[in-house]
Amino acid sequence: MAEMNLLQAINHALDLAMEKDENVVCFGEDVGHFGGVFRATSKLQDKYGQRRCFNTPLTEQGIIGFANGMAARGLKPVAEIQFADYIYPAFDQIINETAKYRYRSGNQFDVGGLVIRTPYGGGINGGHYHSQSPEAYFAHTAGLRVVIPRDPAQAKGLLLAAIASPDPVLFMEPKRLYRAAVGEVDEGYYEVPLGEAEVVQPGSDVTLLAWGAQMEVAARAAALAEQDGISCELVDLRSILPWDADRVATSVLKTGRLVISHEAPLTGGFAGEIAATIQERCFLYLESPIARVCGLDTPYPLALEKEYMADHLKIHAAIVRTFNF
Repeated sequence: MAEMNLLQAINHALDLAMEKDENVVCFGEDVGHFGGVFRATSKLQDKYGQRRCFNTPLTEQGIIGFANGMAARGLKPVAEIQFADYIYPAFDQIINETAKYRYRSGNQFDVGGLVIRTPYGGGINGGHYHSQSPEAYFAHTAGLRVVIPRDPAQAKGLLLAAIASPDPVLFMEPKRLYRAAVGEVDEGYYEVPLGEAEVVQPGSDVTLLAWGAQMEVAARAAALAEQDGISCELVDLRSILPWDADRVATSVLKTGRLVISHEAPLTGGFAGEIAATIQERCFLYLESPIARVCGLDTPYPLALEKEYMADHLKIHAAIVRTFNF
């Protein structure tokens, strides 16, 4: 086991994948010798050469179109979109091409080797063009997988599983954890299953569900709730599409309560889909309404970032309200 931050774990996963399979290639804006804006691809070009790790023009639609073509020919492209806020010019390629490739051919051809990496979320004073959380836009699209890790060990295992997946994967990396999240990581090759939620902390009174960087915030809220005598079962969703409704429902059937938190705005956020599904499956077992603690329905504000964020105090207040309903 080695101590790694989130960036180092991602870099290590890419290194192992490229070493294992010569069809794995990395590309995007400034990912070559520069190593990417956050250095996630640092030294990969030096080790594997410009044919397997290279820079692209500044065109997100072109990056994903290029990746679709490479994947359709049997390569395993890992394409980087520099910030999730920049992914929208590539939306047509991802939604209408990447996600539909297998379906439109009746499974005769696909782009299953494609992984799209992108940093997302706030907490770095990046303003409204470098802080968005757009996972819900893509969760509406059959044919994609959407994966979000919470820490270095998860990031490495989930990224290796994504590269090995027979389906195209959007791999969203919580950028405020890049250097802040540090933990022990197995230096060998391992995969963390896609599409499975994980119970990080067992509890009996309230199910507390989150993903990505919001997991650390939720854990702080759960610790505050414990001081109030409220036991929270902390669940990391990990995969947004497909999401593990069975594991979440099992937890809610035990606790009778559910609080969901994400960074993205409340309206149309993925918490709404979770809440609808869980009330259908657990309605007669719910002790209180399902609560959502999310970002505000405004553009991401630079000067008021702390007020915008769904912090541990807001989540704790929701836990108490839910428990005392």
